[in-house]
Order: sequence, then structure tokens, then C-alpha cells
Amino acid sequence: MRTHEVFNQAPPLVPFDTSRNPALIEGLHREGAGWAEPEVRELGVLAGAETAQEWGRFANDYPPVLHTHDRWGNRVDEVEFHPHWHDLMRVAVEHGLHGSPWLDDRPGAHTARAAKFFTWGAADAGHMCPISMTYAVIPALRHNPELAKRFEPLLGSRTYDFGLREPSTKAGLIAGMSMTEKQGGSDVRANTTTATPQPDGSYRIVGHKWFTSAPMSDMFLTLAQSPEGLSCFLLPRVLPDGTRNPIRIQRLKDKLGNKSNASSEIEYENATGWLVGTPGAGVKTIIEMVNMTRLDCVIGSATGMRMGAVQAVHHARHRAAFGANLVDQPAMRNVLADLVIESDAATTVMMRLAGATDRASTDEGEAALRRIALAVTKYWVCKRAPAHAAEALECLGGNGYAEESGMPRLYREAPLMSIWEGSGNVAALDALRAMGRQPETVEAFFAEVTRARGGDARLDDAIDRLGKELTDLADIEYRARRVVELMALVLQGAQLVRHGHPAVADAFCATRLGGDHGIAFGTLPVGVNTAAILERAYQ
Repeated sequence: MRTHEVFNQAPPLVPFDTSRNPALIEGLHREGAGWAEPEVRELGVLAGAETAQEWGRFANDYPPVLHTHDRWGNRVDEVEFHPHWHDLMRVAVEHGLHGSPWLDDRPGAHTARAAKFFTWGAADAGHMCPISMTYAVIPALRHNPELAKRFEPLLGSRTYDFGLREPSTKAGLIAGMSMTEKQGGSDVRANTTTATPQPDGSYRIVGHKWFTSAPMSDMFLTLAQSPEGLSCFLLPRVLPDGTRNPIRIQRLKDKLGNKSNASSEIEYENATGWLVGTPGAGVKTIIEMVNMTRLDCVIGSATGMRMGAVQAVHHARHRAAFGANLVDQPAMRNVLADLVIESDAATTVMMRLAGATDRASTDEGEAALRRIALAVTKYWVCKRAPAHAAEALECLGGNGYAEESGMPRLYREAPLMSIWEGSGNVAALDALRAMGRQPETVEAFFAEVTRARGGDARLDDAIDRLGKELTDLADIEYRARRVVELMALVLQGAQLVRHGHPAVADAFCATRLGGDHGIAFGTLPVGVNTAAILERAYQ
């Protein structure tokens, strides 16, 4: 007997089509961006191809390296990336996943971009960070029309032009954000970085930032204390006269995951910046950027869930145990179907939020819905991602625990989206803050979910429970997570009842809203149409 003969192992999933996702394509058309389907499909084939998957692997296996000085002792503050990082960035920029939707007047431009972001993110999550920040910087930058006029076309350019040069001389720009400090974290009002006005209208920035991702970006939005209070500023890495802005990279963060992306601590040593927005209104100004990156947190989590579900189903279809393929074993079917349900729910609500982003500029109701639903969904979908990744990994057993499977990378990436732009409590409390300060957001939320009334009794009951929760203000901050979790589940349930596959909607309402569910994945009740649900994850 040949002891090294390989059998009963799942074949490689690569190549596969990351756009082959009914919830994604259905949402693309429903939210008014069906015109983008050919490009989404093209990007899906590209993302799941062996080439792009290898780009992602190399970019993570060989993470960025910081060079603070050159060989002669000159300060350079440069980060060196694996060449395939630039391949990933080039494709993302060429397909307009960064700032391009703001320059596209077609209806559904942001929905199309969300679908492409979801599809291409399956190649590598790390490089999507600077892509996301470039997308998010434009609405904030518009608070300074002069700066927006100069830089917006370059931030939306579909040319990836890496290198340290004066921004206006480049064919395309990438932007970043630098908010948090070591003593404050999410409490940005505790920032100590100072901004001193100069005679020429610029500001001299001095301070230390604790987390600045993608430090090789061409420019950054940052928060600093001006004489009027906390304000927002734009700092380029290269100044108009061609000299380097003294933004010193102290070190790169050694992170759990997101290895391909450089995250750093930086020091502003009398750096030069320009005011964006009203002096003293820095939080209000930069919150535009935060809200946009929250959408991308949801998209990133939904992408990870889809990849986990697809990998788990693929393995189970090709691996036999106890006389049958794993996918035909009842206990495993329960787990796999539960993973697909969670993935479908995340993708469906993600596309609804992208549609609201498209319509928010002309529809006050959609703007109000986006405000509350982004905070609510960011809290819950991103919170579910780590548990989903762990369960998907476990479906592969020991094979899933091995790096070659790709599942450990997926698992390490999953917690980031819940931390980025405000961890769980921040997102939950922000949802309560929106409801208190903008009552129209509550009206918009209930207007949205009540459109599904009558479609499922369990959803109707949950909407009623939510109404009672929101009228009881006693200990509301203590109950913040419980309230926001229910809001998120009701919103997902309403989308699935109206637009999802009937088997998925029924199982979601029975388990997430009706309580016929255990604590772990794989505790669906008897009678769920697992066959129909699992087909949605077949490649």
C-alpha cells in the first residue's frame, strides 16, 4: 500500500468566482446598480483566481517593513511593501473602489462600489483599508471647497500612482486618517495634539498619534486642538514646495491580523496642515469620514462571512466521514446552513445601506436611515464576524487550523472590523446618541422595518418588542448593546422577509427573532430547508 497517496481531501477551491453570491447580485439590482453587474462579475473572477489569491497570500506572509533612515542617516520615514501589495492596490483603484463613486453621477454608484469592494476584498482585506479611507475622505474634505477642488479629482482618479511626490503632480492620490491618541483612544476630545495658526493661513501641528494606518498615503485627515478647540486638518506627506512634511513614523504596529497593511504610530514635528471645516468643529467634520468607513466595516465583515461559509461548504462537499460526505451529515448541514444564513443576512443589509448612501443626498428619510442603521449594523454584523470565522474554520477541522487553508488569516482578520472606527460600546452608544439627538432617525428606522409587517409573525413580534424597548429609557446606556442588537436583528429580518430567499428568511426569523435557536451556530430547528440554503454557497 502506498502510504503517501492523498485521498479524501477537498480539492483547492481556487479558482472560484467571488461574485457568485445571490444575495449580492440580487441586492445590486434591487438598489439600482444593475448596470454594474458585468464589472462586478469580472472582478469576482479576478479576485478568486489563483493569481490574486497568491497576491493576497504574499502580501500577508511578507508584511510591510519600516525604514526610518536611509543608509547615510537621513530621515526618510518610508514603508516598504511586498510588490503584490501594489498589484492589489492597482486593481482596486482601477476598478474605482476608492474615491471614484463621488465623481460618478450614475444612480447607484455607491451601491456598485459596495458590491465591488465586497467582491475584491476576498483577495486580501488589508489593502482595503487605504482604499476605504480614500473613499471616506472626500465628503469630509468638501468642508473646505478649495482643498476639495484641488484634490478630489485625484482622489477619485483610477490611476494608482505610488510614491513620495507633491500631491498635485501625481496622477492619483491615496488618503488616510489619523485620529486616536494613546491617552484617549475613541475619546478623541482627549487629544493633546496642537494646531497653531500661521500667518499664511496654514497651521503648525505638533503631537503623537497612536494609530495611523497606511502611513504611505499621500495625505491625511487629522484632529488637533486649535485655539477654538478640536479641529480637523489636512496634512500632505509632501508640501507644495516639494519638501517633506515632518510626519515621523515611530514604529509599525505588530497586529493580530491585517498583516499586509501598515499601521503605525506617528509624530508630528511641527508639521504643516490646512483647516478642514469650521474651527472647533473637528469631530463634526471628520464624522463624515467615520460614517463612510463604518459602511466599509460592514462590507468587510460580510465579505469575511461569505468567504468562511463558502470555504466550509466546499470542504464539506468533498470530505467524507462515517460513510457519507460531511455535507450530507445532519449535524454538519445544520452548522453550514446556519453560517450561510448569517452571511446572507449580512450581505443583504449591507446592500441596503449602500443604497441608502446613494439616496441620502436627495432623500431626507434615507439620510436619517443611513445615520442610525450604519451604527446599528456596524455594531452587530462586525460583532458576529469573529464567531462566524471560528465556526467556519472548525468545519475544516485540523485542516482549517493550518495556515495553508487560509482560514487562520480569515479568523485573525475578523475582529478588526468591530474595533475599527469605534468598538462595540462606541457603536452601540452612538446609535443611542443618534436617536436622542435626531428623532427622525427612529422614525426612518421604523418606517423601513414596518414595510415588512405581515410577512412573518415572528418579525412582527420583534418589531413590537423593539418599540417597547425604545420607550423605556431607564438604564438605557446599560442596556445599549441589548437594544442595538435587537434593532440590528429586526433590520436584517425585515430585509430578508422582503427580499431574501424564503428558506433563509424563515430560518432567520425562527432563530434570531423567534428564539428557536441555541447559543452556538448549528442549532437550527428541525424543518429548516437546509438544501435550499446550502445551494446559495455552492461554487
